[in-house]
Amino acid sequence: MRCFPTPKRHLLCMVAAILLPVTALWTPVAAQTPSAAERALLDMRQAFQARNTQRLTALLPQVTGHPLEPLAGYWELTARLPNAAPQEIRAFMRRWAGTYYEDRLRNDWLLELGKARDWATFREELPLFRMNDDREVACYALVADTERPAAERAAELPALWLAQRRADDGCALAAERLLATGALPADVVWRRARLAMERNQPAIATQAVALLDPSWVPLVQTVHSDPERYLDEKVTAIRTRTKELVTLALIRLAVRDPEAAAAEASKLRWKAQLTQEEQSWVWGVIGRRLAQRLSPDAMEAFAKARHEHLSDEHLAWRVRAALRAGAWSDVHDTIMAMSPAQRDEPVWTYWLARALLAQGHPAARAQAHALFDRIAGPQGFYEQLALEALGRPVTVPAAPAPLTLAEVAAARTHPGLQRALLAIQIGLRTEGVREWHYTVALHTPGGMSDRELLAAADFACSREVWDRCINTSKRTTTEIDHRQRFPMPFRDAVVRRSQEIGLDPAYVYGLIRQESRFIMDARSHVGASGLMQVMPATATWTARQIGLRNFRPEQITDRDINITIGTAYLKLALDDFEGSMPLAAAAYNAGPGRPRQWRNGPILEAAVWIENIPFEETRDYVKRVLANTTNYAALITGQPQRLSSRLGTVGPRPATARAPNTDLP
Repeated sequence: MRCFPTPKRHLLCMVAAILLPVTALWTPVAAQTPSAAERALLDMRQAFQARNTQRLTALLPQVTGHPLEPLAGYWELTARLPNAAPQEIRAFMRRWAGTYYEDRLRNDWLLELGKARDWATFREELPLFRMNDDREVACYALVADTERPAAERAAELPALWLAQRRADDGCALAAERLLATGALPADVVWRRARLAMERNQPAIATQAVALLDPSWVPLVQTVHSDPERYLDEKVTAIRTRTKELVTLALIRLAVRDPEAAAAEASKLRWKAQLTQEEQSWVWGVIGRRLAQRLSPDAMEAFAKARHEHLSDEHLAWRVRAALRAGAWSDVHDTIMAMSPAQRDEPVWTYWLARALLAQGHPAARAQAHALFDRIAGPQGFYEQLALEALGRPVTVPAAPAPLTLAEVAAARTHPGLQRALLAIQIGLRTEGVREWHYTVALHTPGGMSDRELLAAADFACSREVWDRCINTSKRTTTEIDHRQRFPMPFRDAVVRRSQEIGLDPAYVYGLIRQESRFIMDARSHVGASGLMQVMPATATWTARQIGLRNFRPEQITDRDINITIGTAYLKLALDDFEGSMPLAAAAYNAGPGRPRQWRNGPILEAAVWIENIPFEETRDYVKRVLANTTNYAALITGQPQRLSSRLGTVGPRPATARAPNTDLP
């Protein structure tokens, strides 16, 4: 571009000058040999994972001056953090002040200071911690805070401690100290143990109970390993300790065998000796496990529990069981018993509105429409269903005002965003994603503004880093850019292949967006690969079915081969499930055998069936794929769409349908 002396051209030339170095930085990986510094960074990651401090120290000088030098320095210092001097740690944080790695190191140091019980230094550093998203640090802060009353700190601990999914030191220490003051009730400790027993986390259960009395730990271990034997040996449960251990044993038995637990909990001695709260929790676990098995007995189990004594997870499964049974009054009452935060989630707001509609009178209908209106929108599964309930289809929202040159330049010259994308480009995806998330969401309280988020998403889109593009754009609240949130890379290949085999391209895009966020080299923890996340064995089987000769599993990351095989498998699954998009999506995620079992029982509206999918991952996956599909259809066709047109009902395989394809992997 030639620069002329006009105000507009002058601004364009300034922006071009700003962006030129960024463009140079982004030479495609395939056309660029990694520099010596980048090779050193990749070696340092391996050394960091192996905690090889000598190797890290030796490699660090090779990264001097590289944009990712703070990452290299963080690795090197963190690997020896327990033995590093405070002066060295603070020098690193001063040098990289304002960056993710300053705050990341401070987070790690705060944890070390808490473990060392160095409360003076901890109190100095805590106010400088920007991310402020680490529960263990928050628990250590409760210990370090000697100015506030113990009762005030004890009131804050349960939300932190009960949400922890590991036996950490910080929250256990806070619980121990607050128990000693008498400010923390022992009930909180037993609740922690119950949740752990229900989740099969014996280390957490034993850690919690040990805070009350270390001599009880062997009893907890026995309860976990052999609850039947423990219960057989107990005749009376008068003391609190025994009553709670019996409760833990019944919970453990319920997780393993809910029918046996129901028989045990019905025995007169437990009905007479356990409190209503203890019995309710046990029946809540039994009901949840039966509901997850889609058993019609779940409602009977839940009926033996009082709403006010159930956890949020028990209440959620009680609603699901009631939906499956068509018990709308129980749906209503159970949702109303939830905590306000849980009740306000779109899923429960929607079903509460449906329960109100089932009452049939004008006042309830008015309440239902107000609830639908509260969540209605195109962004998610229940939001779209709420739109339909109000008689409004899903359409593409009006695009926000175009980004200004200044907004674009601010994003593309932001050091944190640049570092994050560079890390992703050279193969350090995890590290890049973490710095990106910190930059857009945590560096400043509340995260970036909507306009800043749109500009950051635009930066990621321009570099075809589609997961950062989508996830960043999704964070906006008032200015929504659907084409950022639902991009269509490789459109010619996806649409052509979908149409060739009779698939809706919107369905394919909806699935890819959920599977991989369009990351071509994505690999799941179970080995699925590529855009459509196909397992090697599934890819080999599908290649044979469609006559793809000389296929090798390592080819699955090739874009076109992945699309060819992934769409072919999806079409085979869709045909096997009589064209049901919900069933086929569930099969794609969990394998076809499970949805074949889950569909047995009453004929249900698909939304009820989906909400009762036992696996949380698959349940969430199916909802997201179908909501994505509806949005992509609106974008591709330019026409209003209805999610319900892709749902239908789900029930046993019709007698007229062809036999299931049992070879389908």
